[in-house]
Amino acid sequence: MARLSVELHRYFFEEERSEGVILADIILLAGERIFGFLFVFLALPSALPVPAPGYSTPFGIVICILAVQLIAGAQRPWMPKRVMNHPIALSKVQGILKAGIPWLEKIELLSRPRLTYICKSLPGRVVIGSAIALMAISMMIPIPGTNTLPAMGIFVTGFGLLDDDGAITLAGLVLCVMGFILSASILMALWFGGSSLLDIIQNWRAQ
Repeated sequence: MARLSVELHRYFFEEERSEGVILADIILLAGERIFGFLFVFLALPSALPVPAPGYSTPFGIVICILAVQLIAGAQRPWMPKRVMNHPIALSKVQGILKAGIPWLEKIELLSRPRLTYICKSLPGRVVIGSAIALMAISMMIPIPGTNTLPAMGIFVTGFGLLDDDGAITLAGLVLCVMGFILSASILMALWFGGSSLLDIIQNWRAQ
């Protein structure tokens, strides 16, 4: 099966497309890799080190719905028709992919099927789905700093699912843990008037 970067470049840059791209058409690229594919594609705008305003909340909602279905053991995702048929401007998708495809290509150099039970077993998919759902919720929070690292965790974890690469999936889960700590620290800092999670833990231990 062709690499994701090759398929995305062919689909969005080499073939003639309408000005409005819908998710239903994009899913046709995925085949059996559909969950991993969608996690990678939907997390990409927020995971990139470039501004991508307006994507984190709606894409976070969709990712969360997909993650719950992964936990439930679904083999194919279900999405409302309104979401499947909502058009996204082709120029915006191309702009994101121009920045994102080089990152995909770097990961693809390392990716191969290994430790596949992590990606295919029910316990593994429950853990993966739970981590992605938490990161998707973090993506929805309209506070700076709670979007990028969680989206990177989803992106890398989804890429591991895409190629049944348990090693990359584990790396993605580590990023998810880091994203959770960062988001929790930011939220606690706001709640406690500027104290970071680290400061709170240090004060607690000092008592």
